[in-house]
Amino acid sequence: MKNVTPTFVYDGDCAFCTSCARYAQRRVPTEATIVPWQFSNLHALGLTEQQCDDAVQWVTPGTPPLAGPRAIAALLRSSTLRWRLLGRLLDFPPVRAVAWPTYRWVARNRHRMPGGTAACVLPHAQRSAPQT
Repeated sequence: MKNVTPTFVYDGDCAFCTSCARYAQRRVPTEATIVPWQFSNLHALGLTEQQCDDAVQWVTPGTPPLAGPRAIAALLRSSTLRWRLLGRLLDFPPVRAVAWPTYRWVARNRHRMPGGTAACVLPHAQRSAPQT
């Protein structure tokens, strides 16, 4: 059986997202690769820029990607016992029902979050567009 390393993909242009990813890299022991989508081979991961601009992604080869809170739950479940328990709680259906609206609210307001910047408020296409 081939060893399959999952990948957690986040928006590297967003300071808040980057701060969260760095926290995960420091505090959540995992074999997963945590990488900004801007430095990823999206085609090889089976992702589009739009998917990555909409939400964080969890990719395990051979399975459909998970997005948003499901991706975060998968990342947590790939770690040590306490993180796995938190990941299972986040993926528990009643919690998940609240997790998506909360995730979307945070995503819309990420420029106001600790570590966020004005660039975090704009969709990726607008952040990358040259100023005229």
